[in-house]
Amino acid sequence: MQPFKTHTGIVAPLNRANVDTDAIIPKQFLRKIEKTGFGKHLFHAWRYSDYEGTQENPDFILNQEPYVQATVLLARDNFGCGSSREHAPWALADFGFKVIIAPTFADIFYNNCVKNGILLVRLKPKEVDEIFTFVGKNKGAVISADLTTQTVTAGGKKYSFPIDAFNKECLLKGLDTIGWTMQFQDKIADHENKIKTQYPWLERV
Repeated sequence: MQPFKTHTGIVAPLNRANVDTDAIIPKQFLRKIEKTGFGKHLFHAWRYSDYEGTQENPDFILNQEPYVQATVLLARDNFGCGSSREHAPWALADFGFKVIIAPTFADIFYNNCVKNGILLVRLKPKEVDEIFTFVGKNKGAVISADLTTQTVTAGGKKYSFPIDAFNKECLLKGLDTIGWTMQFQDKIADHENKIKTQYPWLERV
């Protein structure tokens, strides 16, 4: 996982609330266990006019220029609700999204995104409305996100967003939960050695 500090990219407006994980990545594409290759199935039912995914829906935002190169997603309330499938952030990341902005996110989805290096930005509904207005008037507009200062800049205006200190540190260092644990290898080894000394019979067990 790559460290996240700042990112600037084209923002794609997805003006929908309660986008669930089945809409993000439908269940028929969950058979793979690798994290790659899911981007082509992102928002499958909306991006394609046929079940097989061979006919693009020209009305869907991610099939339009310049949004096919978007790396920032702007959405509405309760983004990522539904099941706990980690494939949802895998698909978003594989498509190229680095930042998602919305008023609220489902908790499990939020945590899954952090573990996969995607910054989720919670802003007030009024602020999200302002950014939707800005993006609507400026096709191909870019947005900048700075995790260090916890700010997003859009249309010359800066917005502050909250983030848990632990999640912030993990993103800044590029650590998922396994990576975080591996920072303490020396302490883990010391503890294991102490246990062997104090309770030698455990090794026989």
